[in-house]
Amino acid sequence: MMDFPFSAIAWQLLLAFRWTVGLSLIAFFGGGLVAALLLVARITNKPWLNRIIATYVQIFQGTPLLMQLFLTYFGLAMLGLQTSPLVAAAVCLTLYTSAFLCEIWRGCVEAIPKGQWEASSSLALNYLEQLRHVILPQAARIAMPPTAGFLVQVIKGTALASVIGFVEIAKAGQMMSNVTHKPFLIYGCVALLYFALCYPISLWSQHLEARLHRSAHGH
Repeated sequence: MMDFPFSAIAWQLLLAFRWTVGLSLIAFFGGGLVAALLLVARITNKPWLNRIIATYVQIFQGTPLLMQLFLTYFGLAMLGLQTSPLVAAAVCLTLYTSAFLCEIWRGCVEAIPKGQWEASSSLALNYLEQLRHVILPQAARIAMPPTAGFLVQVIKGTALASVIGFVEIAKAGQMMSNVTHKPFLIYGCVALLYFALCYPISLWSQHLEARLHRSAHGH
């Protein structure tokens, strides 16, 4: 058994921590961009387009993320696209995130009272102008708490990218544990790093939700 100083263990985990943060940001912002496009398409009055996007959402929500990672990584290779674990994980998590954010944001748009649509229509605004100037700004305010809360799920979901060889915190912890034979220490540090990353976001989400609740009740 090799005896590694704690400083060396912590340094290796912090290096992997950067990749966890990076992959989370790629998935969240990339997924948010795709979700915004899907949302605009889904709330149009085109049933066939709505059905296609609904199927897309159901596929990603109804299948395990682990399986999606395998299919993306090996599926791209079967198509002749040799990609790195980072690219495959980024593509998969972006699509996964977009499906959930699209549904979250669609629910927020549907929460806007019908009177807002009618009032904006009376101002001679077309559909896209109604969305841009009236509906989406209100929906965005409602969407902030659940969106921030979902970011925590994205961060924790990056741990599954280790199954395709991507070295983030969980994978680095496994590798260090195999070398040092100190699983309790290693995985304890891994858990603390995830907690340090996710807990402030959870608090922020709760703060946004409480502020929205106070605003809705006029306090």
